[in-house]
Amino acid sequence: MSDALPVVLAYLAIALSWGGTWPVGKVAVGEVPPLELSAIRFALVGLVLLAVCLVLRIPLGRKDLGAVVLAAALGIFLYNALVFVALTMAPASDGALIVPTSIPVLTAVAALTIGERMTGTKAAGFAVATIGGALVIVGAQTAGGGFSVQRLLADLMALGGAACWAAYGVAGHVAMRDRSPIALVALTSIIGAAMLFPLGLSEHAYRDVPAWPLSAWALLAYLVVFATIVGFVLFQWSVRRFGAGVASMVSYLVPVAALAIAAVWLAERPAPLQLLGGAVILAGVRVATLRRPATMEVGEAA
Repeated sequence: MSDALPVVLAYLAIALSWGGTWPVGKVAVGEVPPLELSAIRFALVGLVLLAVCLVLRIPLGRKDLGAVVLAAALGIFLYNALVFVALTMAPASDGALIVPTSIPVLTAVAALTIGERMTGTKAAGFAVATIGGALVIVGAQTAGGGFSVQRLLADLMALGGAACWAAYGVAGHVAMRDRSPIALVALTSIIGAAMLFPLGLSEHAYRDVPAWPLSAWALLAYLVVFATIVGFVLFQWSVRRFGAGVASMVSYLVPVAALAIAAVWLAERPAPLQLLGGAVILAGVRVATLRRPATMEVGEAA
């Protein structure tokens, strides 16, 4: 029981931190360019965490550097390029329903690359979750009163972002064989920021940054401190302790927090079909994660 409390607190902290990312990100990209925002966000995160590693003498590690670069490319560069641009084209509730609920299934699929077995139960769960994802996307079209190519594209980008995040969790699992969660997030943030920087040049080449309003900097501070430093480090801690598949189960909690915040702050109301789709995805995830007591997933702590 004593070991359960830190885990519960960590998962709640991740859910609240990441749940707030969707409404905060939606407001932020309404004020400043999304790619500039992402590049500056992760540059700040990387510098802060590198300083922490230096002060606390946390080694950055020298092995599995390819996995570190891959994690940065997937979880920082591609994920943010897809998701934050999608936020400029669709409500925050769309991403909050699609991304967190899809990640556990996609993580389990990605984990096949490091030895986790595909079972009949997992396959059935993935099929159910796929149906749920389709319902969320179709429901988004009914919510707007008609077909919207822009919103459909945004939802597909969010789904692509979820796939990138799932692969990031698996790559991070490999990369942490030789480094701590803090070291991994520091390295991936710096590398990811360097990858995002050229995309920001295509917006306003960062010339607009000095004129950003104070509210934009406050939103950026939330994204840096809570959505990234707190959320990412705790997530990688749980990946290291339980394995990528089990750690991704925190996504059960993220949509609840995100939808509640979006409803209160942005007055967003998802369509009933979207909520049904989210519930179907979670049901699929639950089926996919059922296993006999005697079996244990690869990477799960004994």
